[in-house]
Amino acid sequence: MAVRGIQGVGRIPVIAGLVAVVVLTQVGGAEAKPKPTVAQTKARLAKLNDQADKVVDRYNLAGEHWKKARKEYNALNGRLKKQMENIDQLRAGLVSVAVSTYQSGDLLTWPNLMTQRDPESLLSGLASVDQMSAGQARTLAEFEDATRSLKGHRDESKAAYDKAVKLLDDLRKQKKDVEKLVGEQESLLRRLNAYNPGNPNSAGIKYNGSASGNARTALQFAYAQVGKPYRYGGTGPAAYDCSGLTQAAWRAAGVSLPRTAAQQYNWGASRRVSLNALQPGDLLFASGLGHVGIYAGGGKMVHAPQTGDVVKVVSLTAYRSIMGAVRP
Repeated sequence: MAVRGIQGVGRIPVIAGLVAVVVLTQVGGAEAKPKPTVAQTKARLAKLNDQADKVVDRYNLAGEHWKKARKEYNALNGRLKKQMENIDQLRAGLVSVAVSTYQSGDLLTWPNLMTQRDPESLLSGLASVDQMSAGQARTLAEFEDATRSLKGHRDESKAAYDKAVKLLDDLRKQKKDVEKLVGEQESLLRRLNAYNPGNPNSAGIKYNGSASGNARTALQFAYAQVGKPYRYGGTGPAAYDCSGLTQAAWRAAGVSLPRTAAQQYNWGASRRVSLNALQPGDLLFASGLGHVGIYAGGGKMVHAPQTGDVVKVVSLTAYRSIMGAVRP
């Protein structure tokens, strides 16, 4: 009995010890993943910034393609409506011919012909009308040409519409990708207490550099935007992305640039300059062509950096790797 009593009591600390081990193991497992350090967060942010440049550029390009397709569709649809009006006028003329033919007793196959709205059905019916005066034949020929043209315009308009819808779907996908990246960028910046919302009404700063001519005009415009927030897809006046700023600045100077950084670089294929011969106003492109800014002279540039930052003037040494320059 004594032995059994001692054994029973001895199990208590053993069980308690096992419970403590299990509890400590669970607690330790819950805290096994430490929070990222400031350095790790900054490194992740830098990687996201580089990635976001390319994604934003694809988003802007998709937007440009969709706008172009929509413009093409609207133009073709406008032509289609005008052609329909022309068809209606010619139809009225043919009705007049039919009445005249009926009154002269020379009606062949006119009944119900003028009620057809489909171009192919009209042409099929009109093909059987072979006894007409020169004036009647001319009216018929014009109507045949118009209906064939109508069918062509209708098909072109439909193709343009389908293209615009497809590009709009692509644009929406690109937008989702951008918003996902932007959300993570903002989260990291707020964790670092480094998020700068900017001021959409910023008056900017004055440009006092050595630029002249239209380059000076472009830089004066860009400097006047300093302090305004970066926003993907932004083309002003309250916020900009990198290529939106360069496009707006040079537009103010009378030069029309394409929308994206990559497009601007390709546009300047015959205007590229050596990095050793930079002049104020030159466009500076980062490696990968996802980012662009404007050289301001004196080893500085003005640009719209990335989410959580503002349009600013920085030294070239603080800028990302520059791979080329274009002089608009």
